[in-house]
This record gives sequence, C-alpha cells and structure tokens, in this order.
Amino acid sequence: MPVLDQMNAMQARMTDWRHDFHAHPELSLQEMRTSRKVQDLLNSFGVDEVHYGLAGTGVVGVIRGSRPGAAIGFRADMDALPISEATALPYSSRNAGVMHACGHDGHMAMLLGATAYLARTRDFSGTVYAIFQPAEEDRDGADLMLREGLFEKFPMDSIFGLHNWPSHSAGHFYWRNGPIMAAAADIDITITGKGAHAAHPDRGIDPILISAHVITALHSLVSRGIDPVDGGVVSICRIEGGHSYNVIPETVHLKGSARWFVDEVGLALREGVERVSKQIAIAFGATAEVIFKQTCIATINDPRSTALTRLAAEAVAGHGGVHYLDKPSMGAEDFSSMLRRKAGSYIILGGGEDAPQVPPLHNPRYDFNDGILPIGAAYWATLAEQA
Repeated sequence: MPVLDQMNAMQARMTDWRHDFHAHPELSLQEMRTSRKVQDLLNSFGVDEVHYGLAGTGVVGVIRGSRPGAAIGFRADMDALPISEATALPYSSRNAGVMHACGHDGHMAMLLGATAYLARTRDFSGTVYAIFQPAEEDRDGADLMLREGLFEKFPMDSIFGLHNWPSHSAGHFYWRNGPIMAAAADIDITITGKGAHAAHPDRGIDPILISAHVITALHSLVSRGIDPVDGGVVSICRIEGGHSYNVIPETVHLKGSARWFVDEVGLALREGVERVSKQIAIAFGATAEVIFKQTCIATINDPRSTALTRLAAEAVAGHGGVHYLDKPSMGAEDFSSMLRRKAGSYIILGGGEDAPQVPPLHNPRYDFNDGILPIGAAYWATLAEQA
C-alpha cells in the first residue's frame, strides 16, 4: 500500500494526538506534559530507543531500518505561544493565556505518524532520529539541544525540518535553496529624560517626544541604509511610557525586532539602531540605553539536501503539488542553528483552507488544518525511505 494511503488510514489517530496537544499547550521550556505524551507514544510504537532531557523537555526517538545506511534527523517543534485562544473549538486551549497558534501541535502529530509507520515497516536503510524540540518560539531550544550534545549523542549525516503555512495551498510543498528564513534580533531601547507636569513641558525632557523621533528614524534605516537587493526589516512593536493624562514620564521603553539574511546587513542594523537611538536622545538632552540581541541566524538550505526533499515531496503530492518559493520569508526559525552544523533542508507545507480569510500564524483564531496531517506524515516517511 502506498505510504500516503497508509497515512490516510492513520488520520483519525493523528488528529486525536493533535487535538490533545492543542488542548494542553505549554510555553517554551515548560513542555512537561507534551514531552511525556510524546515519549509514551514513541514507546507504544516500538521504536528502538526513546531519549528524554535534552534542553530539559526535548525528546529523541531512534528507529533503525532493516538495512545499514546513513543516519538522518527529522525535527518537530513542541512549544506554544503566550496567546489567549479565540477559536471556540471543542479542543481549544485549557491553559489560560497559552495557545498552539503556530501549528506545532500539527508538526508533532505528523512526525509521530511517520515514526509509527517507520517503526512498523522498517523499510529503509540506516537510522532515523525523530527529534522533538522545545522552545522554538523563544528561539533558544535548538541551541540548547546542540549545546547539550544532540549531534554527538545522535550522530547524523543530515537533518530536515518542516513548517506549515496557512497562507499557502493546502497539501502543497514549497522549497528553495539557500536562505528560506531570516536571521532575527530583539531590540530593547530605554529613553531616559526628565519628568514634568504636562502643563509645563519646558521644565522637563520629554522621552515620549524623543521616542517618536527615534521610531521614525529607525524605520528609515532599511529604506535609506541597506541595499534593496539584500533586504532587511526593523519594526518597533511596543511602546511603554507614562501612567497619567497630565504627567510627562521620566522614561519610555521601546521593543521591536530586526530581520535580515546577509551577515553584513545584521551588523549594519545593529550599528544603526544603537547610533540613531543614542544620538537622537543626546540631541534632545536625554540618554538612550540600547540592547540589540540576535536570537537566531538565517535558515540556509543545502542544495543537495533540498533535492532530496523535493523528491520526497513530489512522491507524495505529485509534480504539480511542489513549488519553488521565489522569495524567502522574513520570519525566523531556530532550526537555522542545526543547519549551520549539519547539511539539511527546511521545507514549507501549505495548510490554507477554502475560506475568505484564513487566520495567519500567531493569531488567536488560527487552527492547524487536520487535512494535511497525512500529507506531512507521508512526506517524512517517504524521505526516510528514499534518503
């Protein structure tokens, strides 16, 4: 029986797993229940080994094929987001203020389905490591697993990742060589002026006014300081300052994000954010403290590994269901750290449904499309058998 047919036969089971994960979401590095369920399922499948504890809650299942060969890793992320769910689904989050709004519940279910199949059939060469990684949303889980010896304890020749995109056609795969996701940094700026009464702004140094100038200048860093071909983003997304109608505060805090693909652009953005913020503050008689913290590097696909992903995707979705992604995403992904250490590839699986407006990732109304569970699981299983 073709792999996809077998995965279709498992859809109800994978859907049950996915809904259970969705109803019990856990934040980064707190995925205790999630991890226990993954371990229990892997043991029930009869995999050769189940390892727990890398990065605190990480899980690695080991499945050996019926023939000798190379070792490859498949990675799924486990954590949820600090979002209050607004779907009203029967399996909606039972943990207040926490939600699987990025589809990690579906990622786990798909890899578990593939693992169950591979443990039963063993019709592949070498070894498959099914890696369930915590803390992708905090963009620290991959680095934690690597620092604690993921590749030393589980030596593999290559590693692969997959993410659903609700903005793309359901069941279709999207690939590209080279950069597919951006590097990212968190920006924290504290502007300190001098508080005063709103009726007497001349007696103070207004950090709110200064922050407005800083934000305007920062949002022009890319348009006037970065080669348009290279690409970059600076977005200030949060402003905190003041508590009253008639009091000019002492300080204002700004938080935001920077994204880029080329290392030199990242360095230019770091220097620009610090220079612009501090110099504008000085010009108004204030001070600015700037923290520019890189959280992950760009996700770069290896062409030879990507060729393998395309073959597996075409075997599942057909030639017409596999598409070249003409532009990388400015989204960020800590799987990039694994690809920096090992050859591998990251592919996109469309999850869009027939609706006028499908809620995007990180939205309180988003829900993973259960219809693509067999397709994603069949992709993993086929990649193991082909590679």
